[in-house]
Amino acid sequence: MERRKVCLLMALWAVAQLSAPGSGLRALRRTTGGHRAGLTGQDANGVPLRRSKRGWMWNQFFLLEEYTGTDMQYVGKLHSDSDRGDGSTRYVLTGEGAGTLFKIDEKSGDIHATKRLDREEKAFYILHAKAVNRFTNEALEGESEFIIKIHDINDNEPRFTKDPYMARVPEMSDIGTSVIQVTATDADDATYGNSARVVYSILEGQPYFSVDPETGLIKTALPGMDREVKENYQVVIQAKDMAGQMGGLSGTTTVSIMLSDVNDNPPRFTKTVYDFPVPESLELGSVIGVIRAMDADIGENAEMDYRIIGSDGPGTFDVAANRTTQDGVIRLRKPLDFEKKRQYSLRVQVENVHINQRFLNMGPFRDEATVRITVEDVDEPPVFERPGYVMEVKEDAARNTVIGSVSASDPDIKHSPVKYSIDRRTDMDRVFNIHAGNGSLFLLRELDREEHAWHNISVLATEFNNPRQISRVPVYIRVLDINDNAPMFAANYETFVCENAKANQRIQTISATDPDDPVGGHRFFFALAQEAAGKANFSVRDNKDNTAWILTRRNSYNSLQKSVYHVPVVISDGEFPMQSSTNTLTIRVCTCDREGNMKLCNAEALTARAGLSTGALVAILLCVLILLMIVVLFAALRRQRKKEPLIISKEDVRDNVVSYNDEGGGEEDTQAFDIGTLRNPEAIEESKQRRDIVPETFYPPVRRPVLPPPCRDNNGDVRDFITQRLQENDSDPTAPPYDSLATYAYEGNGSVAESLSSLESATTEGDQDYNYLSEWGPRFKKLADMYGGDDSDRDS
Repeated sequence: MERRKVCLLMALWAVAQLSAPGSGLRALRRTTGGHRAGLTGQDANGVPLRRSKRGWMWNQFFLLEEYTGTDMQYVGKLHSDSDRGDGSTRYVLTGEGAGTLFKIDEKSGDIHATKRLDREEKAFYILHAKAVNRFTNEALEGESEFIIKIHDINDNEPRFTKDPYMARVPEMSDIGTSVIQVTATDADDATYGNSARVVYSILEGQPYFSVDPETGLIKTALPGMDREVKENYQVVIQAKDMAGQMGGLSGTTTVSIMLSDVNDNPPRFTKTVYDFPVPESLELGSVIGVIRAMDADIGENAEMDYRIIGSDGPGTFDVAANRTTQDGVIRLRKPLDFEKKRQYSLRVQVENVHINQRFLNMGPFRDEATVRITVEDVDEPPVFERPGYVMEVKEDAARNTVIGSVSASDPDIKHSPVKYSIDRRTDMDRVFNIHAGNGSLFLLRELDREEHAWHNISVLATEFNNPRQISRVPVYIRVLDINDNAPMFAANYETFVCENAKANQRIQTISATDPDDPVGGHRFFFALAQEAAGKANFSVRDNKDNTAWILTRRNSYNSLQKSVYHVPVVISDGEFPMQSSTNTLTIRVCTCDREGNMKLCNAEALTARAGLSTGALVAILLCVLILLMIVVLFAALRRQRKKEPLIISKEDVRDNVVSYNDEGGGEEDTQAFDIGTLRNPEAIEESKQRRDIVPETFYPPVRRPVLPPPCRDNNGDVRDFITQRLQENDSDPTAPPYDSLATYAYEGNGSVAESLSSLESATTEGDQDYNYLSEWGPRFKKLADMYGGDDSDRDS
C-alpha cells in the first residue's frame, strides 16, 4: 500500500510539471516569422529553385511510465504555422505505436497515450508527424521525426540471478573467509535517480556470516565453525534499491552454505583389546579378524592406515585397511601350529593417511590397540618330512626290489600311527607298491626305461585312528638305463650298384641308432658278418664316427647273373655288456649312365624296392573280395520281385489290422478270415469251414437285415479287388500261419462316400451272432467270451 501511494504522488508531480504554462508548448512549436528563400539553382525550364524552411520543429516528448489515471495520458500537441484555425489542416502521426499506443487529434494535433507504458519494456518510441490539407490531401509541411521518451519510476524490485545459491566453505575457517558472492539486478533506469542502486544486507545467518553491502560478497563472521557440530547453514540475503533508503523496493534470496570437511579429528579404536580365536588349520591368506577405528571426519580425511608395531610372532600376521569401510583386516601369512605356539599378541597402530598441518596441535592423529590371537587345536592330517621325493632305480631291477621310502607323522599331540598307500589313479599298471607300516616303496613289475623313463606316483598317508585325515606327497621315480638294446640301422636304406661300378667305390653311407642312453654317448662299430666275409662282393669300412661306408670289391656287376645282393652288417655298441645285431642291407644291380645315375633296374629289383609285404597283399585281396560280395548282394536285391501295391491310387489309404489275441489253426489255416466281413452284406459268400478243426456243431453267422445300398452295380470292382487280394495271400509262401484279418480302405471307383474306414463298414460285429463260438471247444473259450456275449451285456 505504501508503495502504491509513492507511485501515485510521483505521477501527479510529473503531470503537473508537464502541464505548466509555456513548458510543453514551447518545446512543441517553433515559429520562423515568415519564409526566407535562398537561390540554389534552376529547373529544366529555367525557373529558379527555392528551398523553403520548415515553419515547425519537433523536440523530444517525455512521458511518465506506469500511468494509473482513468483518462488517456496527455503527451503533447502538434501545431503548424500553416494551420489558420479554419479546420482545413489535418495532422497525421506515423511510426512506432502510432494508432495503437499513441493517438492524435487530427484537428488540434493533441497526442494522447491510450495504454499504460512500461519503460522496462521499451524506453522510447520514434514517430513521424506531418500536416496536410484536409480537402486536397496536400502536405502543408514536410514530414518531421520526433521521439517520445518514457520517464522511469521505481517500479521494479531487485532480483537475484539465482535462488537459491549453493556454497561450500571449509570448517574451522578464519573470520573473513570468502564464501560466495551474490548478485541482484534492478530493471529500473540506473542513470536516473537511485531506482536501480542496490544495497545488500543479511536477514538470517548471523552471527555466522556477513555480507558486503556494496558487492554482495558473503564471508565468515565466526571462528571455529565445526562441521561435526553443525554442517549446513541457511543464510537469507536482501537486496534493496533506492540505496537502501526508506520506500525502496527489495528482493531476497537464500544461500545454502555447507561446511566442507577438514582433517581435524584423529582416529580412535573402538576397543583397546581385541581377542580372536583361530583354528590351527586356517589356510594362508585367510581373514583372522577385523578391528575398527572411528574417525569423525569423512572422505579422504577419514582414510586410515593400519600397521603392526609389535608382535611375538614376526611375519605370521599382516594387517591392511579396507578402503571401503576403513576397517583393519588381519590376515594369516604363516602356518599356525597349536603344538608349537598357542597364543600370539600384536600391537596395532592406526593413523590418518592425509594429515592437515594446521591441526597438528590438536594432538597426534594416531591410536594403538592390542590384538590377542588364540590358536585352537584341530585334528590335522599326517605331515610328510619332505614336500616331494625323487628316487632312482635301474631298469633291470628285480621284482620286490626296494626303491626308497617315505616318512610321515601325525603332528597332533596324540601322535596317531600312520599307514601308507599308493594312489592307484597315478599307478594304473600297478608297477609299484608300498609297505603300509614303514613307507618302503618296492617293485611289482619289471621296468623298461625305453618305454617309461619316469614314473610319477602319489603316496597317501592316513591316520590309523581317523581314516578321514589323509595327506599325499608326489614321488618321482627315475628309471636308470642299462645297455639292454642292440643298435640297428638308422633308416631303411635303398641301395643300388651300377653294372659299370669300379672296385672300392662307395655306394652307401650307413649309420645306426640305439634306444639306450649311455652316459658318455653312443659309440657304434660296423663290420661285415663273418659268414659273408669270404665270398663278399662288398666291404664295410667303419669311419669311427658312428657311420660306415659300403664299398664295392670288384669292377663290374651283371644284373642278368644276379640282380640283388644281401650284405649282412654287424653293428655293436661300446657299452657293457656289449650288444650287437646283424642288419641286412639290400643292394640292387642297376643300369647306369657314365656319371653313375641309375637308368634301369630289373623287375625283381623294382619289386624289392616297392617293399609290399605279405600282410599288405592279404589286405588288398580282402578289400577286393568285400567289394565283389557287395556287388553280388546288390544284384540279387535288384532281381527280387517287387510286390504290387494294394492300392494303385495315391489317394487311397490302407488300414492293416493284425490281431494277435486269438488262437490260430496252424500252418494249414489259410482261410482264417471271412471275406464277407469286407464286402457289402448282400454279397457275402457262404461261410467256409476252418481246416484246422472240426467243430461239433456249426452255427452259421446270423446276419441282420440291412437296407440295400442305393447303387448295387458299383460293388463289382470292390469284389474283384478283394478276390484278387485273397488269391495273392493264399498263394504267398511268406504269409503268417496264424489267423489274420486284412482290411483295405478301397471304396471302389466313383464312390460318393469318398474315403471310409473299414471299421465303419456296414458289416460290423453288432450285425452278427457269435454265440456259436461257445460250441467250438475250450480252445476258443476266450474268443467266445469276447464276442459271444449278449448285446445287453456288451452295452452294459
